[in-house]
Amino acid sequence: MKVSDVYSVLEKNISAVIKGKNDIIKMAAITLFCGGHLLLEDLPGTGKTTLAKALAASVSCEMRRIQFTPDLLPTDITGVNVYDLSNGSFRFRKGAVFTNILLADEINRAAPRTQSALLECMEEKQVSSDGATYTLDSPFMVIATQNPVETRGTYPLPEAQTDRFFMRLSMGYPDRESEESAVLERVSGNPSEKVTAVLTADDILNAADQVSRVYVSKSIAGYILDFAERTRNDSRISVGLSTRGAIALTKAAMGYAAVSGRDYVIPDDVKAVAVNVAAHRLLVQRSERLTDRDIVEKILSDIPVPEQTDMGKAE
Repeated sequence: MKVSDVYSVLEKNISAVIKGKNDIIKMAAITLFCGGHLLLEDLPGTGKTTLAKALAASVSCEMRRIQFTPDLLPTDITGVNVYDLSNGSFRFRKGAVFTNILLADEINRAAPRTQSALLECMEEKQVSSDGATYTLDSPFMVIATQNPVETRGTYPLPEAQTDRFFMRLSMGYPDRESEESAVLERVSGNPSEKVTAVLTADDILNAADQVSRVYVSKSIAGYILDFAERTRNDSRISVGLSTRGAIALTKAAMGYAAVSGRDYVIPDDVKAVAVNVAAHRLLVQRSERLTDRDIVEKILSDIPVPEQTDMGKAE
């Protein structure tokens, strides 16, 4: 199947549970197809966990959930060597991260040292323990939910952790019609439990392969790098977009193009994903009244859009 067809199947399945949020579903799907990790940040009760569970349940692969709490240990995530009395030796007991889709629920309720247990897993897709390295299965995706840092009992994610999330999405409140439908459906049970798998792991890996072959012209790459440079030289921003962030923005634009049925990237693809990919990677000055999302949109509006005609041509 083409990426656009895979997305259509996935979107139809998830939208049966998540009403009126097709734009959010599209971004979550692009993150999955690009092999990235997703951070869902919003107030409690807005559907973050429901979206994560619906996305995981739509793919026929293994999914595990960790409820992050202050007493959660790093080894609960990655695993630990335990002594086996039967043969008098140590063996590695795998943690919850050894799965295809890991739901890290309320990730900012765990201490930073526990959050950091995911750093190697998310970047290298492996776990190192006592000198041994264990490779994680493919596909591998972390979907983390997070309440705002102002909420009591939470810890802000370290910058290095935040930078490893491919996208940050905010659910927001649904429109009146969608919320009414959600309320009525919840009365008769949890609709997310009725979600069934409509795709296989091979479908996702095939979609990822197609995304990786989407063409990116030099003019588009220059457009993305102009944006990255502007964030690094903006007085409102303490820390601008990293190289990892620029690469993620390029991949996300490729994913958006593929989902839209194109095999090449145009400027509108970059604009469509930039806020969700870049905003959470920026460290905005505390005195600044604008949000990170507002600043990304303002910088994008100030950058000249490339007019070259090589966007759909192999160079």
